[in-house]
Amino acid sequence: MLTFFLVSGGSLWLLAEFILSILEKMQTQEILRMLRLPELGDLGQFFRSLSATTLVSMGALAAILAYWFTHRPKALQPPCDLLMQSEEVEDSGGARRSVIGGGPQLLTHYYDDAQTMYQVFRRGLSISGNGPCLGSRRPKQPYQWLSYQEVADRAEFLGSGLLQHNCKASTDQFVGVFAQNRPEWIIAELACYTYSMVVVPLYDTLGPGSIRYIINTADISTVIVDKPRKAVLLLEHVQRKETPGLKLIILMEPFEDSLKEKGQECGVVIKSMQAVEDCGRENHHAPVPPQPDDLSIVCFTSGTTGNPKGAMLTHGNVVADFSGFLKVTEKVIFPRQDDVLISFLPLAHMFERVIQSVVYCHGGRVGFFQGDIRLLSDDMKALCPTIFPVVPRLLNRMYDKIFSQADTPLKRWLLEFAAKRKQAEVRSGIIRNDSIWDELFFNKIQASLGGCVRMIVTGAAPASPTVLGFLRAALGCQVYEGYGQTECTAGCTFTTPGDWTSGHVGAPLPCNHIKLIDVEELNYWTFKGEGEICVRGPNVFKGYLKDEDRTKEALDSDGWLHTGDIGKWLPAGTLKVIDRKKHIFKLAQGEYVAPEKIENLYIRSEPVAQIYVHGDSLKAFLVGIVVPDPEVMPYWAQKRGFEGTYAELCTNQELKKAILEDLVRLGKESGLHSFEQVKAIHIHSEMFSVQNGLLTPTLKAKRTELREYFKKQIEELYSISV
Repeated sequence: MLTFFLVSGGSLWLLAEFILSILEKMQTQEILRMLRLPELGDLGQFFRSLSATTLVSMGALAAILAYWFTHRPKALQPPCDLLMQSEEVEDSGGARRSVIGGGPQLLTHYYDDAQTMYQVFRRGLSISGNGPCLGSRRPKQPYQWLSYQEVADRAEFLGSGLLQHNCKASTDQFVGVFAQNRPEWIIAELACYTYSMVVVPLYDTLGPGSIRYIINTADISTVIVDKPRKAVLLLEHVQRKETPGLKLIILMEPFEDSLKEKGQECGVVIKSMQAVEDCGRENHHAPVPPQPDDLSIVCFTSGTTGNPKGAMLTHGNVVADFSGFLKVTEKVIFPRQDDVLISFLPLAHMFERVIQSVVYCHGGRVGFFQGDIRLLSDDMKALCPTIFPVVPRLLNRMYDKIFSQADTPLKRWLLEFAAKRKQAEVRSGIIRNDSIWDELFFNKIQASLGGCVRMIVTGAAPASPTVLGFLRAALGCQVYEGYGQTECTAGCTFTTPGDWTSGHVGAPLPCNHIKLIDVEELNYWTFKGEGEICVRGPNVFKGYLKDEDRTKEALDSDGWLHTGDIGKWLPAGTLKVIDRKKHIFKLAQGEYVAPEKIENLYIRSEPVAQIYVHGDSLKAFLVGIVVPDPEVMPYWAQKRGFEGTYAELCTNQELKKAILEDLVRLGKESGLHSFEQVKAIHIHSEMFSVQNGLLTPTLKAKRTELREYFKKQIEELYSISV
């Protein structure tokens, strides 16, 4: 048997791994007894009694163990003491800062030659040696790449073309980009930065009303879109005289002449992106680069109530934020020129923008998915990315799919056993993908992501500790979690390399301070290490575009951003997000939801007397508790063929289904997004009241008490609906 394993170095490694995984925690005398060997003092006599064949076999075993010990993987060295990842800032009222960075000054930039987004790309162009930059692919085809120089040239041509079409080389010039992730998105963005213009992303989930509001608020005269249907949508607003300032639509994809004619009727010029680039090539303008304090992007966040808010972010904001990430990871997993990022998270959101900026700054490549999330795995196999930005919802899907394939008790036990072995390594600081457990169980999982991923970054919503712990082991790469919001560019905390524990969002980034303040109404107090999370630093935004009132709500006079999230400091100086100040929460895919708005719509359902809508940041959908009206519901049910007493009707599963359908109908009629609709409900026959502690004296829902009271039912709704 030993002779077989000695045939290849790989098999030798695996055998050593397997033996050591069993023996590593055993004492020497225990090992000797297990092997039926004598005590150490009798070894000389013992070896003289052995045959030559036995001695050779034992020598081979010794060689295996020696090989393993000399090649044993080393634990990653953290950049700081993991028991003290942040420290209090003197005379700051309890604010904390990262211990990484080496000084009291907050980090504004990492490289002196990359202090604006224009300079960031130029740095990548310089160090890449004009290497590949932006990649895309057609179905079942390899990736095709634009070089850094091609991207830079096209951006200058497009920007020059915009100047020929009445745009100004100024931070007062706002240009809309209404497109899915693709190379042309980045070219359009860089074109704006090359001439100090400001990018304003638009995206489908905002809804037509919000798109109209953004175009008017930002005085957008030019929008660059990917598909003709989006141009048609914009023209409809112009036809209805809702966006009179829109004068030019530039299309990335081919379009019919009829679209151009429709534009002429509305007074809007329709041009192809290629035509504008050709115009710019013939009328080239020298770049007008921005300064760090100049506005770079206005990122409108989908408001849960009212109009969306346009967060104004400068070049310095974005650079400071990704510089904080670089500082934290510089000694562990620093970005390289050969790094490849898969882009599928919306470019309209800052999380994706910041991660991509890191790649461009170091001359790496960005490959875009085909546009269909169902083909993401196929795209990753073709691209072989090294950096994989994700949201928790996708991690949850990966986790569920892995365990769904372990379809027998034995397979599940083996998978869990292998995961525990690797998780033990992770806890000791070892992250790798070449163990025996990878060979036997996890290599196929890693191959489904292209087989080259070395870093995963998750954000936008909290990640499940169970899922995060398993995937850190199974994927054999470093998995980082961040926390933040658009108003602080993207992140304000980040996992410290080497701290692979879950249940927190890491320590403050070196570019910002974080403090907690008392929230009296929710009984959170800073003397307990709890309170509303506030952020201050060069990554914090300048306010909301033309919205002074909401700017004052978010930013206080000392420059602190009030996030509305409730946090708690853990003993190691890391932050745990434990609640939300207002009754607004985030679902697993990163969408904010205002439950009271939904409840106010659903309460119009005829059979419903009371309703409580619940969401969980680790789940992707909403559930509800419905109390039917004792007087109205029986009659409503009878009209639909359901008979019985009120109590009997409350347990009727078909009637429950009918009530859910009525709620969804009302939601659709009122314009709720799909993620705002409840996917499952529980029927409760007793009214919420002051007496049972579920309503306040002013008859408002006590949400914390309702969540606790219906904890079991809520868990059942999520388990049934998965």
